[in-house]
Amino acid sequence: MKKFKGTGVALVTPFRNDRRVDFGAIEKLVNHCIDGGIDYFVAMGTTGESATLTADEKNAVLESIKEANSGRLPIVLGIGGNDTLEIERQMRNQDFNGIDAILSVSPYYNKPTQEGIVGHYKYLADHAPKPIIMYNVPGRTASNMSAETTLELADHENIIAIKEAGGDLNQIMEIIKNKPRSFEVISGDDGLTLPMIAAGGFGVISVIGQAFPEPFTKMVNAALKGSFKKARKEHYQLWDTTGLLYEEGNPAGVKLALEIQGIMESQVRMPLVSGSADLKSRLTTAMKLAKLI
Repeated sequence: MKKFKGTGVALVTPFRNDRRVDFGAIEKLVNHCIDGGIDYFVAMGTTGESATLTADEKNAVLESIKEANSGRLPIVLGIGGNDTLEIERQMRNQDFNGIDAILSVSPYYNKPTQEGIVGHYKYLADHAPKPIIMYNVPGRTASNMSAETTLELADHENIIAIKEAGGDLNQIMEIIKNKPRSFEVISGDDGLTLPMIAAGGFGVISVIGQAFPEPFTKMVNAALKGSFKKARKEHYQLWDTTGLLYEEGNPAGVKLALEIQGIMESQVRMPLVSGSADLKSRLTTAMKLAKLI
C-alpha cells in the first residue's frame, strides 16, 4: 500500500474541439501532475469519462498515459460496473503490464443489498490479477456500502483499500477505527481530504489535484506528517476554487481549470456539457486571487 499513500489523481480524458481524444494533451497533463509532486495516477475512472469511450479508445488512452508516465509513478486502472461476470471478463482480457492496482466502483443502478455487494467484491478479488481498491460513491451508484460491509471485505487479501466518497465522516471513522492494518481508507472527496487524513485516512484520489498538483500535494503531505497548521493554509487557499470546480459537474469544472492553464481544451462528451463562460470567468478570478495562476 505504500505506493498509494498521498495524492493520487483521477485523470480526465482530454478531447479536442471535435471531441476526439487529444493525446498530446494527455502527455502535457501527466507531466504537469508529476512536476507538481503527485504520487500516483488513476486512469479510466468516472472523471476520465470512461462511460463514453469505446474499448479501443480506452486502450489507446491508457497506453498514452503509460507512455507519458514512463514508469515514473504507479498507475491504478478503473474497471467497474454492475455486471460482476462482465467485469471479471474484462479483467481476463486486459493487459496489466504497467498497472499496479484496480479501482472498482460498487455496482450502480442494480442497487444490490449489502450481501450482494460483499459477494460482488469477493468474486472480483478472487479473480483479479492485481489488488483491488474498492470505491464507495453513493451519489453515483444510489447504493451505500456500509461500514460493516467494508470491514468484512477488508479481510480479503486481494482487497487493499477503499476510496470513500460517501461524505459520511462517522461511517469513515468507523471503518478507520476497526480496519485491519493491511487495509487503508482513501478520500474520494477533495473537500473532505484534510479531515479524513486527520481521522487516520491514507490520502486521496483527487480531481482538483491534477489542476493544482503542487498546492494540493503540499496540503496532503503536510496533513500526513501531522503539520496541520500548514495543511490548513493550503486547504483554505484552494477552498473557493474547489467549490467552483464542482458547480457544473465533474469533469466540466476541472477541465475549465486545465484550459485556463493552457493544458487542454475543456471539451466533454455528451450527455455531459462543457463548463459555461460564466463559470470560466469566475474560476479564472478565483484562481488569480488564490495565486494558482
